[in-house]
Amino acid sequence: MTDGGREVLTWETFGTASRELTRSIVDSGFEPEIVIAIARGGLIPAGAIAYAMGVKAAGTLNVEFYSDVEETLPDPVVLEPLLDTDAIVGKRLLVVDDVADSGRTLALVVELLKKHTDEVKSAVIYTKPQSIIAPDFSWRETDLWINFPWSSLPVITPT
Repeated sequence: MTDGGREVLTWETFGTASRELTRSIVDSGFEPEIVIAIARGGLIPAGAIAYAMGVKAAGTLNVEFYSDVEETLPDPVVLEPLLDTDAIVGKRLLVVDDVADSGRTLALVVELLKKHTDEVKSAVIYTKPQSIIAPDFSWRETDLWINFPWSSLPVITPT
């Protein structure tokens, strides 16, 4: 749904989106052994997809790129703690993020993981037309700024 020039994903629509995205992955025949979330935006979608596929092995890779709404750092940066790369050698990996906007974060992670295993596929809820990488699986394409239900409200601070 759009609102004031923004794509708005509600919790209810996210439930539908994650199930439909998972269906496309399953129907493709790809069976990941490990689901890897790009933190933070990919944590919730990755968890939903891993549960929907029955994949119990999950990991995270922390990458910082957005510094504020529509503001990015010059390049995506992988942050600690780092993923245990010994655990992924030779495994089928599904990398999940919320959006492939510029695609630079997703491309960085996919290339990093391909150094340790041959089969890496990617899934996102949204893909932007300008993304430098075409995710293997995407629920929707949009050119609007996206309000995700997990990041749209203000940060909770002490009262």
